[in-house]
Amino acid sequence: MSGSVNKVILIGNLGKDPEVKRFENGAVIASFSIATSESYVDKQSGEKKEITDWHDVVLWRGLAEVAEKYLHKGTKIYVEGKLKKRSWQDKEGNTRYSTEVVGDEMTILSRQENKENNVAPYRQEEPVKAANSLPDLAPEDGDALPF
Repeated sequence: MSGSVNKVILIGNLGKDPEVKRFENGAVIASFSIATSESYVDKQSGEKKEITDWHDVVLWRGLAEVAEKYLHKGTKIYVEGKLKKRSWQDKEGNTRYSTEVVGDEMTILSRQENKENNVAPYRQEEPVKAANSLPDLAPEDGDALPF
């Protein structure tokens, strides 16, 4: 195979509200983790077990603004993007690594409730796509994100 593919598709629930940062040039970044779970029956005990994995997700620009406005802890989303690995030096000089999903498409799967009158003010039927999956100020490999 002469080409390569870096594509991730996740459906899961947010573990906490998105953390959003705004930059002087107007760029916006949102970061959060989502949980994906799978269940199975233990053959020896017959007991149903569940395994949960956590995935760090980063959204830029328009997707970050949608995340800031409509995503909160527990929201179920579909996110599509690519894996990026970063490295940085911590305060003690140790090299640390992180792998995250840089999303370029997202669909909100949960019904969004308006607390005042219990109606859904927003439901994303079509995926929201970022103009570019990475902004001009995206960190190069080895650079830390600003949070």
